[in-house]
Amino acid sequence: MTEEVMHPLRRRMLEDMTVRNLSEGTQQVYIRSVRACCRYCNKKPSKLTFEDVRTFRLHLVESGLAPGSVNGAMVGLRFFFRVTLGRPEALDYILMAREPQRLPTVLSAQEVARLLEAAPGLKWRTALSVAFGAGLRASEVVALKLCDIHSERMRIRVEQGKGRRDRDALLSPQLLAMLRDWWKTARPAVWLFPNRLSEFEHVTPRSLNCAFHVAARRAGIAKPVCLHTLRHCFATHLLEQRMDIRAIQVLLGQKKLEKTAVYTHVAAKTLDGIASPLDLLGLRPTPA
Repeated sequence: MTEEVMHPLRRRMLEDMTVRNLSEGTQQVYIRSVRACCRYCNKKPSKLTFEDVRTFRLHLVESGLAPGSVNGAMVGLRFFFRVTLGRPEALDYILMAREPQRLPTVLSAQEVARLLEAAPGLKWRTALSVAFGAGLRASEVVALKLCDIHSERMRIRVEQGKGRRDRDALLSPQLLAMLRDWWKTARPAVWLFPNRLSEFEHVTPRSLNCAFHVAARRAGIAKPVCLHTLRHCFATHLLEQRMDIRAIQVLLGQKKLEKTAVYTHVAAKTLDGIASPLDLLGLRPTPA
């Protein structure tokens, strides 16, 4: 949209998000939320009320949208009212839905091995191995450059990951060997995993996700999995090796320990050796 036809409130909202250094993806989500609410209520942005937002939210819920997606729309509308319109009471009127807490799906070491071996080609096998071996998000894997691989320190530099934070990730000897094999085969210039059509662009998270599902299907993985499952497996397998949970938090680049703590519920070995209180009662077997 050009500057001449851009709505003044849209321009102001974009400026508000820019000065707060919100990512381009976040800005698009927020703008989309306000636009969707305006279209549903058939009103201009300046005419929206909290009652309109309530009606729009009810529409999203009744449409079957997941609580997380509904909350995403509400966050964008909160920003619009609270910051752009200068109405701080938006926090009281635009409420968040309670999201169900579900445990992540985790694959065994054997299942992960089958999945990686079933990847469609060396490029995708290497990329998926990075996702699992270093616990990286899809967006972090595809954005890796050759200069991010520090073999002397055995670290992978993740620049501007989620939350626009830099961090170091693990680089294991086996993963380093796989990366060297990939480099000898493809000779990438800048991006570690360049786009097939242009070496000056990297592959997309969508392409990596497609490769993951091809590998999962070939490996016969019947569990409900997604590309992020490899990150869950990374954290859970480390926890099962008795690694300190705070170290895992640092490797994952998570701000809150509560998010990392969820893996204690799915790490099988954390439950090994625990006796049930029932076993301690010494009850006699019931006669048949």
